[in-house]
Amino acid sequence: MKNYKKLVTLLIAVWFVFALSASALSVFQNPDNRIGLAVALAASVPLILFVAWFSFSTGFRQFAMSLSPTALTAVQTGRIVGFTFVLLEAHRDLPAIFAFPAGYGDMFIGATACYAAWKLANANHRNSFILWQILGVIDLFTAVGLGTTARLIDPQSIAMTPMTVLPLSLIPTFLVPLFLIFHFICIAQARGWRSDPLPGHSGRFVGQAI
Repeated sequence: MKNYKKLVTLLIAVWFVFALSASALSVFQNPDNRIGLAVALAASVPLILFVAWFSFSTGFRQFAMSLSPTALTAVQTGRIVGFTFVLLEAHRDLPAIFAFPAGYGDMFIGATACYAAWKLANANHRNSFILWQILGVIDLFTAVGLGTTARLIDPQSIAMTPMTVLPLSLIPTFLVPLFLIFHFICIAQARGWRSDPLPGHSGRFVGQAI
């Protein structure tokens, strides 16, 4: 487990440096306002690699399942910064078709993350916890989908330029896939929770997730 912790920490650091460097080199800029393929690839490749690693490596899967669902959920509080999208839309810097669903969705998840982490992350609230995680996943997929196709959906809409340059470019290329990975791990963990039958216990999750 200790080796996986070091390896995963290193990989996340390398991933962040790549996203930061690529942004600084204008890799994600989209001057023609077409479908944001570079951003879409940056967001999807880490997810594909995670799913493959999680599916085929027993050691990594055990490491991922050993992580604290409370901590993984509490981190989602950072998504409260979704208000930035709404503010940029008000200044006509982002299209409403993206800013409103992504901004308000992120604000909702960010504002309720602490409650979900400390009140729902147990076997007694298993279904509510999974539902909250699914809502978080839907919000992120909606944001990425609308962000990469906004110009295709509405050719007259404002360009997504702010999301393709620093610092906002780090949101779709690093934070969004990282948050999705946290959601997926929490859902996988919660699927294996069962109520503790022993008297005097709090009903916290026990047993292996499946």
